[in-house]
Amino acid sequence: MLNPKVNGTKISYYFICHRKLWLFGRQLQFESDFSTVEEGKFISETTYPDERHEIQLSDGAVLDFYDKQHKVVHEVKKSDKMEEAHLWQLKYYLYYLKSFGVEDVTGRLDYPKLKKTLDVVLTTDDEQKIREIFDDMTALVNQEKAPERINKKFCKTCAYYEFCWA
Repeated sequence: MLNPKVNGTKISYYFICHRKLWLFGRQLQFESDFSTVEEGKFISETTYPDERHEIQLSDGAVLDFYDKQHKVVHEVKKSDKMEEAHLWQLKYYLYYLKSFGVEDVTGRLDYPKLKKTLDVVLTTDDEQKIREIFDDMTALVNQEKAPERINKKFCKTCAYYEFCWA
């Protein structure tokens, strides 16, 4: 069963930083004008110019693009530094589509700047893990206090950096 409070962005944040997920889950969204997000959109749009970009799903999820002919969901990223988060975000999209009866869809993580791709399939074990992530995310977002901030190299380039460290 789908959790209406879950989307691909939140799945990604779950793997990157629980504090970021908590803030985002409370509608504190600082990334709309953030240059890193804009750069990512630009890379996606210019790498696959003939594809329809940013397909909005009913849960607020946004697919970078979907290749109908080959039944492949593409997620385009500028760097593979957060590959685990990217992988689970894409697996969530496959799970989401499957929950609406879209079968035999696979995924592809595209890193155009690195000239790298990673093909992704959704397994039964992945589906179970996603359901467990839903429960954990719900508990995290419903905590009264924000999770402790982390101190990772990537924090300095995060849209939430000033909120956590100023």
